[in-house]
Amino acid sequence: MKGIENILSFFSKGSKRSILIKKNIIASFFIKGWSALVQFLLVPLTLACLGEYENGVWLTISSVLLWINNLDIGLGNGLRNKLAVYMARGDNDKAREMVSSTFIMLCIIITPVLIILLLFEVYSDNYRLFNVDIGLIGNLDIVLYVATILVCATFIFKFIGNFYMGLQLPSVNNFIGSIGSTLALLGTFIIYLFGNRSLLLVASVNLSAPLLVYLLAFPITFMGKYKFLSPSFKYIKKTSIREIFSIGFKFFALQIPAVLLFFTSNILISKLFNPAMVTPYQIAYRYFVMTMTLFSIICVPYWTATTDAYEKRDFEWIRRANRTLNRFVLLLFFIIVCMILLSRPVYSVWIGDNSDVPFSMTVIAGLYQFLLIYSMRYSYVLNGIGALRLQLIFTILAAAIYIPLATLVCHLTHDINYLLLVMCVVHVPGLVVNIIQYHKIMNGTAKGIWIK
Repeated sequence: MKGIENILSFFSKGSKRSILIKKNIIASFFIKGWSALVQFLLVPLTLACLGEYENGVWLTISSVLLWINNLDIGLGNGLRNKLAVYMARGDNDKAREMVSSTFIMLCIIITPVLIILLLFEVYSDNYRLFNVDIGLIGNLDIVLYVATILVCATFIFKFIGNFYMGLQLPSVNNFIGSIGSTLALLGTFIIYLFGNRSLLLVASVNLSAPLLVYLLAFPITFMGKYKFLSPSFKYIKKTSIREIFSIGFKFFALQIPAVLLFFTSNILISKLFNPAMVTPYQIAYRYFVMTMTLFSIICVPYWTATTDAYEKRDFEWIRRANRTLNRFVLLLFFIIVCMILLSRPVYSVWIGDNSDVPFSMTVIAGLYQFLLIYSMRYSYVLNGIGALRLQLIFTILAAAIYIPLATLVCHLTHDINYLLLVMCVVHVPGLVVNIIQYHKIMNGTAKGIWIK
């Protein structure tokens, strides 16, 4: 009985904000844990369906199309922050204006983007662009058309996730994502069983699954509990659009160089080496997905909660949250080290003989994942505060340096590991600045560029 009382006490102690974070962390632990398992299983299953070469092409295409998710000019994250602010103030009308204005702007943005992308794909030599052998994949153009349409449709409705994040309910966003991943896994497994293992089918199943879930989540959300926040034409206001853009554009400017850093690696590997080399790199990268999942479970709720705390000038709560996050990042470091040491036997069970991942690649991928986690741990708190300028400057510098430096290093060494090392190196300055800025803001010594 005492154990049960302690558990109940854990959920009832602290501020309302802290209690909500705890509940979301527990819910997200199970939801994102399942989602991570699904992603883990998708790797060998997709590899078995497509083979190393075709799988590498699919990974490259999917990474390019993920750029579309970041073309919302920061509206998603702008909604997330502004919704949290107005819900904290109890201003439901302004909150609904934010939701309505964001939704219509997403529709307006994606329509010309879809047309331009399709025209580009129709009149481009896609085989040369992706360094793909037409003798091995004969329907690359059709795959690109279908994938582009599905991703653009998902672009509009994925704002449901940002809506729940703004309500400090990241576990609901995670739940929606996990259902989409599960459907993708089931669809890919059916393709594997029936033996019709084409790239077109795999791409269609993996991209249509999340779209279907978002389409179902939209009416469930806005015709039920949150009907009072549902998008409506009469709540679309120019002032609200400008307000979202004021902070959203900063997030957008921050996202673009981040996208170049995170998603161009597959393209560089495909162009500088060959598409087949993308597969072992992605296996090594995805091997550490569990650590990023754990990081997201704990840290993502602190973004919007920090916005709420900063709006109410509750700096002591932010400091306590910072100490908690520091302990958690240290735990993740030890988990990554253990995963590196156990990588060989895990790979043999996970992917068998379908691909060979060098140990050196695993070590560098683990280092990169830790640097990413450590930097994002401070970024989430700074994002919640709205301190984006320095992050933007250093992310742009990292992106500007990364591609030419990686290309030069690969031409000199002809070794993919050096490309991964460049990825690590360009993240270090931004990490150092994030740490310094956080402490300056908390100590009240931030001035000029260090404030925002």
